[in-house]
Amino acid sequence: MDNDLETRFSLANTLGVEAGAVALDYFNRRDTLVIETKRDLHDVVSVADRNVEKLIRQRVADAFPNDGFLGEEDGLEEGTSGYTWIVDPIDGTAPFVNGMPTWCISIAVVKDEKPVIGVIYVPCLEEHYAAAAGQGATLNGKVLTLDPSRNMQNALTGIGSNNHVTPERVGEIITNVLARGGNFIRNGSGALMLAYVASGRLVGYYEPVMRAWDCMAGFCLVQEAGGRVLPYPLSGENLMAGHPVLASNASCYEDLLAVHNS
Repeated sequence: MDNDLETRFSLANTLGVEAGAVALDYFNRRDTLVIETKRDLHDVVSVADRNVEKLIRQRVADAFPNDGFLGEEDGLEEGTSGYTWIVDPIDGTAPFVNGMPTWCISIAVVKDEKPVIGVIYVPCLEEHYAAAAGQGATLNGKVLTLDPSRNMQNALTGIGSNNHVTPERVGEIITNVLARGGNFIRNGSGALMLAYVASGRLVGYYEPVMRAWDCMAGFCLVQEAGGRVLPYPLSGENLMAGHPVLASNASCYEDLLAVHNS
């Protein structure tokens, strides 16, 4: 690993744990938080999101002032180094504010429009997923390698939905998965379900529209564990737009691609 990537990977891992500790403190006293509604009850945000992102953003700016930074809460600051950090301070805010453990800190670094670092930290479970380009993926230090014998018929597939997708389309996706002999799960955090794909807990994950901060860390994890992802455009205005997200092991990819194309 070259030094530029190694130093950023080290910081990303440190920040995942540190930000996770701050977020967990908010989680443990969530009843005192001021909860705001964005568009509807499926898309909530709290003071915790903003403060966790500020922590990560400031630490990155201190260490790598020329790096770009895209966060869900405060948007894009362009850089000149060629590296851009893409961060969701708390992915799964609905589970977070409702007292469920399926939320995480998602930190990615992108270079040449590809994720080269992916760190997802799950504070409630103390699970630390980490990957860097060419270095493989790990969960709490254990190397992750996807099992090609797992497929849509003998494993679980993650499905995501949000208010950018009609209920009818979500129903079609679920029907298609079930018709192929599969079964599905949704836990409220797309980033975490992508980490589950990398760890083999899910055989694949599909969501018709996701933002870069929700999926870039997970994409890096899945690819470094030996999986496949649907190409996700990151150039220009694409960086801020939502796109389909599909990630799986090699055995499930064509089935999920057929679901996407249906």
